[in-house]
Amino acid sequence: MSDSRSTVPSHPFAGAARLVDYWAIVYRRTWKGSAISSFVTPLFYVLAMGVLLGDYVEGDPAQLEGATSYLVFIAPGLLAAQSMQTVFGEVTYPVMGMVKWHKTYFGMTASPLTVSEVILGHLGFVMFRVGLTCGVFTLVMAPFGVFATVWGAVLAYLVQFLLGLAFATPIYALSAGLKDESPFALVFRLGMIPLFLFSGAFFPIDNLDPWMAALARATPLWHGVDLTRMLTLDTLDGSTALVHVAYLVVLAVLGWFWAVRRLTKRMVG
Repeated sequence: MSDSRSTVPSHPFAGAARLVDYWAIVYRRTWKGSAISSFVTPLFYVLAMGVLLGDYVEGDPAQLEGATSYLVFIAPGLLAAQSMQTVFGEVTYPVMGMVKWHKTYFGMTASPLTVSEVILGHLGFVMFRVGLTCGVFTLVMAPFGVFATVWGAVLAYLVQFLLGLAFATPIYALSAGLKDESPFALVFRLGMIPLFLFSGAFFPIDNLDPWMAALARATPLWHGVDLTRMLTLDTLDGSTALVHVAYLVVLAVLGWFWAVRRLTKRMVG
């Protein structure tokens, strides 16, 4: 009798591609639940924080990292934060559900698919969600004149995929190994919310105490915000940009290996 594992694709991307139909069906059935956060929230963010609140903030480029208005300063920060928030929503409770409640991963790995291919397929769907929500956010921002150049807008959008992966793989790994969902409350309250508030999206981190500013610079969101803002304002510094990219790539790669290890252990244990 031939081994069913002989049909396993030689490349993990080929195996993950077999899950496209599954994730397409999932999104067709659930997209309405994310319509507000994906399509309406970006407009409200830009209008409320950038336009309305921005009228009360003096647009001094010397104090706003080169931005000529608070809207121009805050818009790239909100774009990067949108990428982070999308990832948090997609790799916490959904991953827990596929391991503990619905046992979906067990069904997938009972086929010739491997754990790595299952993770890659799920992360591919997460990147689709990041691309969709951040794409809408970018289009919403464009009419307000926040992008200095077209190429800057395109590159700022592409940065969100790298930022999303830098968050997705380690948070996925954390979720895959948890026994229950109770730690997620701390993940959101002590992780996502402080990052959202203190990683440079709303104000320059130089306004913080030195130790807090140093802590902010160690976070992935600050690297994403700063890189997005440089591209948006057309103030790109090559060496600084390389540091940002290297930081995010290393975090994404380390998170990937941790995710494979954690989910494999959870599936076997």
